[in-house]
Amino acid sequence: MRTRHDDEMAEVVATSPMAVPVPARRWRADDLIKGFFGSNALIAIVVLALITIFLFREGFGFFGKNLANIRLYRRAGLEYVDILRESANAHAALSRSLNDIRKRAATTESTGTLSRFDQFSTAFSDSGENLNGLVSDAGEKAVALRDALALLIGDVDRSGENSERGAAPTPPIDEASTIAALRANTAAFATTATTLDGNIRDLLKNPPPFQDATTKNAFEHWTRRVDDYLASLPATTKKLQAWSPETPVPAYRAVTSFLFGHDWITASFWQDWYGIIPLFVGSFLVSIVALTLAVPFGVASAIYVSEIAQPAEKRFIKPYVEFIAAIPSVVLGFFGIAVVGETIRHLSQSSLFHWVSFFPISERLNIFTAGSLLALMAVPTIFTLAEDALRNVPRGFIEASHALGANRLQTIARVIVPASLSGIVSAILLGFGRVIGETMVVLLCAGNRIAIPDFTQGLGAFFQPVHTMTGIIAQEMGEVVRGSIHYRALFMVGLVLFTITLATNFAAQKLVRRYRMSIG
Repeated sequence: MRTRHDDEMAEVVATSPMAVPVPARRWRADDLIKGFFGSNALIAIVVLALITIFLFREGFGFFGKNLANIRLYRRAGLEYVDILRESANAHAALSRSLNDIRKRAATTESTGTLSRFDQFSTAFSDSGENLNGLVSDAGEKAVALRDALALLIGDVDRSGENSERGAAPTPPIDEASTIAALRANTAAFATTATTLDGNIRDLLKNPPPFQDATTKNAFEHWTRRVDDYLASLPATTKKLQAWSPETPVPAYRAVTSFLFGHDWITASFWQDWYGIIPLFVGSFLVSIVALTLAVPFGVASAIYVSEIAQPAEKRFIKPYVEFIAAIPSVVLGFFGIAVVGETIRHLSQSSLFHWVSFFPISERLNIFTAGSLLALMAVPTIFTLAEDALRNVPRGFIEASHALGANRLQTIARVIVPASLSGIVSAILLGFGRVIGETMVVLLCAGNRIAIPDFTQGLGAFFQPVHTMTGIIAQEMGEVVRGSIHYRALFMVGLVLFTITLATNFAAQKLVRRYRMSIG
């Protein structure tokens, strides 16, 4: 029970000078330190927020302009001409395939057979002249209508392109009569397709008499492709008949054409397309090669340094592995061009690798070259984070494993690595974020070809040139007009890259938190 004496003693203590626990000067120092670091943290947050807002503002303006371009593309009849162009391009691709067969046959067939084959190839190529003429005439009408409509609706991007090319102002044009003239090509295409079908089938009745089995099989495969092409001509006629410039273009096409489009074509007199798929595939394949090489080296090195190496070895290995991160990426890029790319190409031409189906390769700058250099850049990140995760495994786990009779290798494989698996996976994810965001190495070493690799070659697809999301931004941003659709398309690429890296880092942080809770 509290007494009066206790209350009096409490009052004395409360009013005593000794009741002040901390001098006033210390509180002022703490407030100063808190304000200094707090203000810097606030500035960092504000800057990051402004960057994010700017990215979204500039990027999302792309969709409105892209939708207007797609609608103009249909209204002017460019879409109609592209249907015609698909058939002409398919015929040209078959002609190129014949040239490839000719190169293979040059060393295996007789002079008479090659002469007969050259006549066959020339006749096949000439059979598409009427189709090419049809596409050319229709294309001129559609481009003229497109330019006139662009001036009419005030298309700033297209008008700017015309002025840069020094083109004269487009005279007024009758839209209805031009569309009618374009659609008249449907009947002309049907007639041309019938003639083309007859000419090619007459050619196929007397094919060149190949003796080499490989060349003969290649020609038979080409013949099947020709049959498929001829069978597609009636369907093309139906597509031309069904086409109409009045068919509305839904708003979602502005998004889907960007996210799922297979073409990135800029500064084209015909039509600009901004499809991110070839850039995304290039970035992804380069990252896959980099992680395939970096993860085994990075994780294995971390395990060795953490659990096996002697103190002297640790003092030697760890600083040198982490020093790789200090090498400028442009230096690694030059190394890739001068050494790695040339070495890979020379090895592909060696007789030791003649059994590889896609060797020799002609391009020294490709996915594998860029991925190899990015692997070198990712190793320090994966090594450092994985080594920290391994070192933070409670020593009680290791001692218990040894007490049960497990040796060092068994302890590493069954105790240490499983206990630190979340930390190792987060290290790999952060390494992925490191390589997919790299610019200079891929710009110098990936080949910069905006195309999806030919996956029919299997692993040979990894030895083809590609372009990447970071590379396209670095290469084209300095050349675009501020506010143009091209300018905004590059910001959209940056937003996609920002989203990928944000999701990767978020997943890595989730795994780190899970890892810390598991060992807490």
